[in-house]
Amino acid sequence: MLHIYTGNGKGKTTAAVGLAVRATGAGKSVTFIQFLKNGTSSEIELLKKLGIEVSCTECCNKFTSAMNEEELDELIAEHNALLRQAGRLINNGKTDMLVLDEFIGAYNKELLDTVIAEKLIADALSTDCELVLTGRDAPQTLCLLADYITEMLPHKHPYEKGIPARKGIEF
Repeated sequence: MLHIYTGNGKGKTTAAVGLAVRATGAGKSVTFIQFLKNGTSSEIELLKKLGIEVSCTECCNKFTSAMNEEELDELIAEHNALLRQAGRLINNGKTDMLVLDEFIGAYNKELLDTVIAEKLIADALSTDCELVLTGRDAPQTLCLLADYITEMLPHKHPYEKGIPARKGIEF
């Protein structure tokens, strides 16, 4: 089954983390892979303590708009390595749930090989693996494949008052 958490509102990663925790509590094996994030979000250490395998893009220490061409190439290479890792897990039946956090942003910005990504999705859909994708602006091509789509819509956010992101709440 394909799950998509999308939209401009807060909560996409939080929803995916909650689903990963629920699946782990039910005895399922879960892998949580972050694109466009370096693994410093507050949930990462707890996920590891729960036995969830976590991987991320360690070179992603700033917004992609501030990266030079060399940094973007390094990021793309890391993303493609993560996709290959995810593909091996699916093809070997090594995970019951695969969360690809911020995958949609990396996919939309072509910061990964879209051919490998689309094959990974097709492979996952032909197995019992629950595939969870998060990120803003889910493209129609992915939405048509999805079994679940949840859109987070912002109605009000402290950022509008100038309050910056807070550790443990937004990251």
